[in-house]
Amino acid sequence: MIRSMTAFGAASAESELGSVTVEIRTVNSRYLDINLRVPDEMRMAEASLREQIGLFLKRGKVDARVAFARAATNLDQALSDDYLQMTATQLKRVREFLPETPAPTLSELIKGASASENTSDPKAWTELCVQAATQALTDLQANREREGARLAQAMLENAQDIAGIVASVQTEVPRLLDEHRQKLATKLRETLEAASPSGLAQISGEELSARIAQESSLFALRIDVAEELTRLQSHIDELRHLLQDDSVNTPQAARGARKSGKAGGSVGKRLDFLFQEMNREANTLGSKASGIEVTRAAIDLKLLIEQMREQA
Repeated sequence: MIRSMTAFGAASAESELGSVTVEIRTVNSRYLDINLRVPDEMRMAEASLREQIGLFLKRGKVDARVAFARAATNLDQALSDDYLQMTATQLKRVREFLPETPAPTLSELIKGASASENTSDPKAWTELCVQAATQALTDLQANREREGARLAQAMLENAQDIAGIVASVQTEVPRLLDEHRQKLATKLRETLEAASPSGLAQISGEELSARIAQESSLFALRIDVAEELTRLQSHIDELRHLLQDDSVNTPQAARGARKSGKAGGSVGKRLDFLFQEMNREANTLGSKASGIEVTRAAIDLKLLIEQMREQA
């Protein structure tokens, strides 16, 4: 399955403590590069978040942002008698050393009560962060697969156009070679007659025709593009296999490849190498072109291959 390297995912998780929101963005990168922006109050969850991201993603530049909000606290519960008594006792003790210390305001009392109530269970906050991150990563992967499917479809359409060009050139090659062979034979005969009109009288017509045919055939071999067209067709078949095989580019494929020592599940590099080979064949096709039709076909092939390389 083809997945895009660019995607976005977001999710929230709630509990009696409050809510946590995680947003994750990814772009292309050779390695896994995780950039976490976590509030200081959530630093205890950073290691767990990195581990969870590593389970879902193997490469790419990842920007993750975490935000949280504590649950609203009932004023009567927050300002309990015990809390107020404890605050009064502490204030009285402080004034024994600092008589000018002012009493806390109502908002400061509420904030202090809320902080003392919600900072007591870091494990619960960590679990809430991981839960939100898992949902965000699931959403991210779904977005990557949808975008990857669109990219794969675009490349398959380009591959279909390339196959059409290859088939067209294959149909035209015999005619082009025959025309070129005839033109070359005529040009050779005219050149020989212009160089030595009397000398040709001593050479039989059959011998002269045989020599001209031999030279023109040797040159025709040098401009024959059947081998390049066959390779291009083979590359197109491999491209379709890579883009349509659901077993490619999956975590299971990557793990299996590491165990067996074979090429891994990341299809991007394999596509890039395949397009290099296709471009090489298109260049050779252009250099051996014996007619304007083949030259135009080579140019069209290079344009389509470049479009696929940009997608990959």
